[in-house]
Amino acid sequence: MTLLAVVLLGAALVIGYKGEEEQIMAKKGDTVKVHYTGTLNDGTQFDSSHDRQPLEFTIGEGRVIPGFENAVTGMKTGDSKTVSIPHTEAYGERNENMLIEVNKEQLPPDLKPEIGQQLQMQRMDGQTLIATVTNVGETGITVDANHPLAGKDLNFKIEMVEIKQPE
Repeated sequence: MTLLAVVLLGAALVIGYKGEEEQIMAKKGDTVKVHYTGTLNDGTQFDSSHDRQPLEFTIGEGRVIPGFENAVTGMKTGDSKTVSIPHTEAYGERNENMLIEVNKEQLPPDLKPEIGQQLQMQRMDGQTLIATVTNVGETGITVDANHPLAGKDLNFKIEMVEIKQPE
């Protein structure tokens, strides 16, 4: 009877064991789910997925910043890492040409612009972008259409939750 228990226990251990060689590493084409916390170099947290569902994306589709995509490539389910991503692999340099002067006559009559307010704007090509009011004058306003994290190096603590390989 003890021999049977040892054999059953041994079988359960073998069935339950998942060796290193069996774990897949995330690569281009895989759909991954990750939890992350993003901070600036001064420690300010700008985003976190921990209070919602993990971020899901397919590596290689360009839906996340290049540095983040590079950071998750090669991770295995259960892995955690902290990475620093230079602004050139995140949202790029700030572009002073993205500071736009808007005449008050071009604004909706009911709009009362305030510094820090975000406005939705449409470009000539029809694409929508978000701009932040940086100055309010008598004849118009100045908006900044740069991404709020443009020009900033970013730090991420990333936890790989799931990797799905393409069928």
